[in-house]
Amino acid sequence: MSAAASYAVILAGGSGTRFWPLSRANRPKQLLDLFGTGSMLCQAVQRVTRFLPPDHVFILTNAAQHEEVQRQTEGMLPRENIVAEPARRDTAPAVALGVGLIAARDPEATMLVMPSDALIGDDAAFATLAKDALSLAARQQTLITIGIQPTWPCPSYGYIERAEEFPDDEISHTCYRVARFCEKPDPVTAAQYLESGKFCWNAGIFVWSIPCVRQQLAAFVPQLAQFASGFAASGASRAYLDEHYAALTPISIDFALMEKAPCVLNFEATFEWDDIGSWISIGKRLPHDDVGNASNTDRPIAQDSVSNIVYSTIPAKQVALLGVRDLIVVDAGDSLLVAHKSQADAIKTIVSQLPPNLL
Repeated sequence: MSAAASYAVILAGGSGTRFWPLSRANRPKQLLDLFGTGSMLCQAVQRVTRFLPPDHVFILTNAAQHEEVQRQTEGMLPRENIVAEPARRDTAPAVALGVGLIAARDPEATMLVMPSDALIGDDAAFATLAKDALSLAARQQTLITIGIQPTWPCPSYGYIERAEEFPDDEISHTCYRVARFCEKPDPVTAAQYLESGKFCWNAGIFVWSIPCVRQQLAAFVPQLAQFASGFAASGASRAYLDEHYAALTPISIDFALMEKAPCVLNFEATFEWDDIGSWISIGKRLPHDDVGNASNTDRPIAQDSVSNIVYSTIPAKQVALLGVRDLIVVDAGDSLLVAHKSQADAIKTIVSQLPPNLL
């Protein structure tokens, strides 16, 4: 019996409003080159094509970002593998769309689903773990998650509680049964999770076989199962997608399926991971001076100023800080953001007040 073919679906439709003014509707976080190493989307494509053929990799995006996604990934994978969703419907409908795309080609395949907007520090370690998970998914009727070992009690991530080990002689990584999925906790609960040693962060990376996920969708989200089946039967036609996708109920894959499925397994990541969720996260990865000012340029002047983040898209522009601390200063050329670090997560709330040309 030949091994099942494997495919990957990269989710790349996020809006990234926490990163205004750098991010825009047609250029969100995953399409930005934040650190001079290429966009996170391009890094994600390079990561999965280490172990999968380019024509087995799909990108799901939206109409506003479709052209830029095509431009950035030119020559990396077939253009027809970049699919724009007709409407924003959250991750569960996007997964069903991916299931239909793959099932139209190979109804017995295995499938990796991953977001495009996280940094992963070791592509080789990711490939080894992903291949283990795909191998297990081909042999077991189960849904698989890849979790991240927590490094601090973060209250803004979902968590996964692990149960007993799941034995399998054909994989090199330790695998656990999942006891439960936990929504974003308060800081006290997050600290308890970290102390217990039984929890990992939910990275939104999933692996399963097409027969298994279709069966589970039929049991718990029949609307999505029906869409995936109809889309696959249509040969993954654009006409079917445009006609039916917008009617799907917006819901996350965690709520729709993962929290309900009777058997879910978890691999713990062996690679560094960061979802780069705010300007604070970016600041941590930029060069720092001796009093904690972080910047992507070596030109800022900081006098009596501590623990600020300065990011400029215009290298020739001088930035000077005087007597300030804990600020985020982002110069995007046509717009300037000055915010306190404590308001980093609230930056998205001001986007609705902006003129259309700055969205």
